Amino acid sequence: MKVQLSDYQHEWPDLFEREKSVLLDKIGPWLQGPIEHVGSTAVPGLKAKPIIDIMAGVKNLDSSVKAIEVLQNNGYCYYPYKADVMHWFCKPTPEYRTHHLHLVPYDSPLWRERIKFRDILRNNAKVAEKYEQLKVSLARDLTDDRESYTEPFIESVLREFGC
Repeated sequence: MKVQLSDYQHEWPDLFEREKSVLLDKIGPWLQGPIEHVGSTAVPGLKAKPIIDIMAGVKNLDSSVKAIEVLQNNGYCYYPYKADVMHWFCKPTPEYRTHHLHLVPYDSPLWRERIKFRDILRNNAKVAEKYEQLKVSLARDLTDDRESYTEPFIESVLREFGC
């Protein structure tokens, strides 16, 4: 899927809240922590891929394996991407995505990093502006490589802010 950025859409938080309600109903038994809106669509004003990123806290990956089938039966496509740290899903199809779901052990390093980075972007306009400029530039030059277009920046910001 090519990286295509969109201006911030004010309905993104509502889309997250609606999906959160569905997820609470479907995977509540496996939740250990909250369901969080993460990624760029969780940052007001920030350009983003128009895909709602959701992170749900689970006790651990082994105890949440049964949630995979439940989610697959409810419109999510499972893919063993970074299976050592999360269960990863997209919706409705890999070719056309409106949602990404990450079942991540609650309070794990990955959990803390994603929450911290989101909160830095929400609370620091200069960092958010630099991130957006980088995303626009790299989305133009690396349209097929989603990870390389953000990971080094995220790592440097987390180091700068003590993570």
